[in-house]
Amino acid sequence: MRTPVTIIGAGLGGLTLARVLHVHGFPVTVHEAEPSPTSRMQGGMLDIHDYNGQLALEAAGLMDEFPALVLEGRQAMRILDQDGKLLFEKTDDGTGGRPEVQRGELRQLLLDALPEGTVRWGHKVSGTRTLADGRHEVTFDDGSTVVADLLVGADGAWSRVRPLLTDVVPEYVGTAFVETYLFDADTRHAATAKAVGGGSMVANGPSPERSINAHRESGETLHAYVAFTESLEWFAAIDFTDAAAATAAIAREFEGWAPEVTALITDADTPLVLRPHYTLPFGHRWERVPGVTLVGDAAHLTAPNGEGANLAMLDGAELGQALAAHPGDVEAALAAYEQAMFVRSETPIDEEALMESLFGDEIPPALAELFKTS
Repeated sequence: MRTPVTIIGAGLGGLTLARVLHVHGFPVTVHEAEPSPTSRMQGGMLDIHDYNGQLALEAAGLMDEFPALVLEGRQAMRILDQDGKLLFEKTDDGTGGRPEVQRGELRQLLLDALPEGTVRWGHKVSGTRTLADGRHEVTFDDGSTVVADLLVGADGAWSRVRPLLTDVVPEYVGTAFVETYLFDADTRHAATAKAVGGGSMVANGPSPERSINAHRESGETLHAYVAFTESLEWFAAIDFTDAAAATAAIAREFEGWAPEVTALITDADTPLVLRPHYTLPFGHRWERVPGVTLVGDAAHLTAPNGEGANLAMLDGAELGQALAAHPGDVEAALAAYEQAMFVRSETPIDEEALMESLFGDEIPPALAELFKTS
């Protein structure tokens, strides 16, 4: 008999795990705090890599469906200076290994591949505890509880499951994004749409502590991430509940920049949203605790580096495969999964390989130096 699995969190990692478990005949339930799959925006574009995210989709049996989600041309890249001068441009010829999809559409693909009722919406976890028999109890905000034979925390940075394994908590890394959107950009913001191009755009100034990054999503939508290196106290001085005041404060930091670039801030169609970046200690591990483990950001949160969603999905896939490979021996499966996951999460990103995958051998030396220091 296959052990029932209780997953906390219906993000990409949790849903990939649920799908792989379903493929292998495991009974699985996912509890998600959001009241429905469409209760909030699901973030922007994701590049799904052929060396991790796509492997997870293959394990989930969904690679035939995946190409229909890919937005053509979005692997193109433009790099500008603060005056809007083009420093580097790479077109998308369709041969890259990092196809771009909308996060919400990828999540829906995974949801559609699960039996109806697998995800229990509106189940926000308030606490977890270990019972005398070694199983784990999960308490929800409405006072209800479930007891899990095997509990998996796929509940992100502020995981409620993590305290069962370790007392470490995320720490602010000193950087943050301020997020904005422009809609109908080609018709309403033509100069900005041209500056961003068909894929992604990065605009850098003289200081590595400021940059404006944007991505073309589906249709004419531009999604911008204004990057800062500042303390939390610096951001606290900005009232993000006052849309006009926040826009003015952030725009002041880019005074003198090309207007087609700063329009991503000044002409935003949505209120600015602050996204501070947090991390768990690099190389963090925990001792094996029977009947519980973590995937994705709950296990190895880092500042954004282009790998988070891919690694969460790979975690979910590999955990599901480990459980299938060790029928009747959950602890052997969890130990095998965690060992591989720990090694992966404490292996530094090869920056030279990353640069080569993004730019090939075309990137000017001065631009390479800029990226190394930013």
